Amino acid sequence: MSEPLVVVGNGMAAARLVDELAKAALGRHAIAVVGDEPRLAYNRVLLSSVLAGETASHDIELKPAKWWRDRGVTLKYGCVATEIDVGRRELKIANEESIAFSRLVLATGSTPLRLNVPGADLAGVHTFRDSRDVDLLLTLAAQRKRVVVVGGGLLGLEAAYGLAKAGAPVTLVHLMDRLMERQLDAPAAELLKSLVERKGIKILLNANTARLHGETRVEGVELVDGRRIDADAVIFAAGIRPNVTLAKDAGIAVNRGIVVDDHLQTGASDIFALGECAEHRGICYGLVEPAYEQARVLARHLAGEAASYGGSVVATNLKVSGVSVFSAGDFMGAEGTETILHTDVRHGTYKKLVISEGWLTGAVLVGDVGDALWYLELIRGREPIARIRPDMIFGRSLTIRSEAA
Repeated sequence: MSEPLVVVGNGMAAARLVDELAKAALGRHAIAVVGDEPRLAYNRVLLSSVLAGETASHDIELKPAKWWRDRGVTLKYGCVATEIDVGRRELKIANEESIAFSRLVLATGSTPLRLNVPGADLAGVHTFRDSRDVDLLLTLAAQRKRVVVVGGGLLGLEAAYGLAKAGAPVTLVHLMDRLMERQLDAPAAELLKSLVERKGIKILLNANTARLHGETRVEGVELVDGRRIDADAVIFAAGIRPNVTLAKDAGIAVNRGIVVDDHLQTGASDIFALGECAEHRGICYGLVEPAYEQARVLARHLAGEAASYGGSVVATNLKVSGVSVFSAGDFMGAEGTETILHTDVRHGTYKKLVISEGWLTGAVLVGDVGDALWYLELIRGREPIARIRPDMIFGRSLTIRSEAA
């Protein structure tokens, strides 16, 4: 008889886990997926493409309904999980229904942060995180509303690009001295800024939001230095917070995220967590690839195989505001490392490779990311690069050709 396995969350991590389980142990578990978003799991990375009108909303679904049915998965989307009864091994959802489980997986993701500043509760202040937010932002763009996006990380840049492409006048304000400071060094961030500004987005750096102005609706953003930016709408995109409430209320250990071990198990027996809500060895990754790596390990573990998760090499490989960007590993370069650089501002490209003790340990690419996966393989594989070092900045094909010669 199949074991009842319940997954809370119907996002990208949950979909990948079900896919991996179907490959590793089809039929072993009777799987139910419970999610609060009222639609099938979709690729959240492509939300800005939907906002920009480059992709239709239905085209970003990860799997069609038939795929889930064929694997015997019970889908309950548009349902909010309200309580985990650890003792009775039941999950309660908003309509007072209870679902029994033998094993439970929390893939509850994250919620966007809203800055704690005066005026943050005014009408016209929004976030950008899911497909419901996209529908609202499309309405703003159609009305040509003046929008201020607060946050110059990935989420903020994606929101700004989508809104600008859809026709809204956009100003992006960022607290730090460069965009995407967690993924890019200063030269790469400066190049990205210039490329994004070419798309009609005004960018203000070192811009600390002090308050939002307006009586009942937002009318402007005031910065700490006294500057004021007129706005009909404000989008907060200044970070995310793991969704841990369900676990915390059940007495499961949480720090910033839900604490898991190398089997992705929480402090409660047969209850697991993965993706943005999970904290492994003190790290909450907040990225897609680590969530997929966790899903592969957890699926094998649930299938009875020997598998453990040792952490991920953090890598970002995305099209940010229409500009291709990649970073991985120790791209800043710790003391004692070597750096190889190639910059072509005219063509909008930047390459930086960081080498330590004969290995490639980090990389940053802007514009031309065609060799990103090759560099990532070298970083993760810790392969000696002495033979290819003279040519590796020029990419895989030229390096291989040079070796062959």
